[in-house]
Amino acid sequence: MKLFATGLLLIATVVFLLSRWWEVNDGPAWIGYVRATAEAGMVGALADWFAVTALFRRPLGLPIPHTAIIPTKKDMIGDSLGDFVGENFLSEDVVRDKIARVEVSSRVGAWIGQEANADRITAELATAARGVVTVLRDEDVQEVIEQILVPKLMERPIGPPLGTVLQGVLADGSHRRLVDLVCDRAYDWVTANHDMVLRIVHERAPAWSPRFVDDLIADRVFLEVQNFAWAVKTDPEHPLRQAVDTFLVEFASDLQSDPDTIERAERIKHQIIGHPDVQKFIGQAWGTVKTMILDAAADPSSALRARVRSGLVALGTRLSTDPDLRGKVDGWLAQAAGYVVRHYRAEITTLITDTVERWDAQETSRKIELQVGRDLQFIRINGTVVGALAGLVIYTVGQLAFGS
Repeated sequence: MKLFATGLLLIATVVFLLSRWWEVNDGPAWIGYVRATAEAGMVGALADWFAVTALFRRPLGLPIPHTAIIPTKKDMIGDSLGDFVGENFLSEDVVRDKIARVEVSSRVGAWIGQEANADRITAELATAARGVVTVLRDEDVQEVIEQILVPKLMERPIGPPLGTVLQGVLADGSHRRLVDLVCDRAYDWVTANHDMVLRIVHERAPAWSPRFVDDLIADRVFLEVQNFAWAVKTDPEHPLRQAVDTFLVEFASDLQSDPDTIERAERIKHQIIGHPDVQKFIGQAWGTVKTMILDAAADPSSALRARVRSGLVALGTRLSTDPDLRGKVDGWLAQAAGYVVRHYRAEITTLITDTVERWDAQETSRKIELQVGRDLQFIRINGTVVGALAGLVIYTVGQLAFGS
C-alpha cells in the first residue's frame, strides 16, 4: 500500500513536470488544466504523507514539533485508553445492563442441560480433581489431618453441634425413615425367630412344668411379641414411636444444654478417637480418600461422576424452566460483577496502562502501523485524488472568473 500511494505521487509529479514543460513551450490551453490537477495532487499527496508519517516517526528524520506522536505519547495514550475503557466499558451500570441483556443463566442452563455438555463438564472436573489430588503431597495432607483437624476436633465440644444437627433432623422428620427401617427389621427378626422364643421359654420354665404347657406359653409369648412388633411397624402414631421421638427431642436438647450429657458425649468422643482402630483409620484416611477420588475420577461410569453429571443436567433443566431461579442467579451475577467493577475497576484498567507502559516505543509504533497502516495509506491515496480534483476545480473556477 505504501508503494501504491507513493506511485501515485510519482505519477502526479511526472505529469506535472511534463505538463508544465509543455505549458511554457506554447502548449495548448487545456494543458493548464492537467498541470493544475497534477500540481494539486502532488500537494495533497505530500500533505497526507506528512500527516500519516508524523503519527509514527519523524518525517525525513527532521525534529519537527508534534511529530512521532505515537512513540513520544505512548504512555499518555495508554492512560487515556485505560480511562476510556474504565469509564465506558467498566462502569457498574453498563456491566449490570449487559448481564441483564445477555441472560447468562438461561444460556448456561440450556447448555449444561444437554447430556453431552454435562459429560464434558464432568470430564473436565474429573481431570481437575485428579490434578489437584496428584499435586498434593500425602505427608503434607496427613500432617494437616493429624496436627490440625484432629486436635481441633478434640478441643471443641461435640455435644452442642451434634445436638443442633439432631434437632434439625427431628424438625424435618428425616429420622422417621430410620425408625421405619428399625421397626421393619425388628418385625422381620421376631417373625424369623419363633424357635428362639420357644427355646428361651423352655429354658426358663420350672422343671415341674409340663412341656405342652411350655409350648402353649411360648406360642402365646411369640404371638404377643409379633403382634406388638407389627403394630409398631404399621402404626405411625404408635406410643412406642412417640416415645422414641420424645426421647430423641430430649436427647437433642440435653446435648446442647445439659452439662452431664455434654460431658458424657465428650468422654465417648475421646474413647472413639483414641481407639487404636480409629487412630489407624485416621492415619490412613487421606490415602483412602485419595484412592477413592482417583478411581472415581478415572472411571467414566463411576457413581460419583454419574451423580455429578445428573446433577448438572438437573441444574441446567431447572435454570431453563424456572424463571425465579434464573432471576436469582442473574441477580447474583449482576451483584458480583457490580462489586468487582466498583472496587477493582482501577486495578483492571491499570492492566492496560501498565502493559502499554512496558512496550518499547518504536516497537509499539511499528505494531500499530502494521495494524492500521493499510487504511492510513488509503488516506494518502485519497489525498492525492481529492487534491487533484480540488486543484482542477480551483483552476477551472479561476479561469472562468478571470481568464481572458
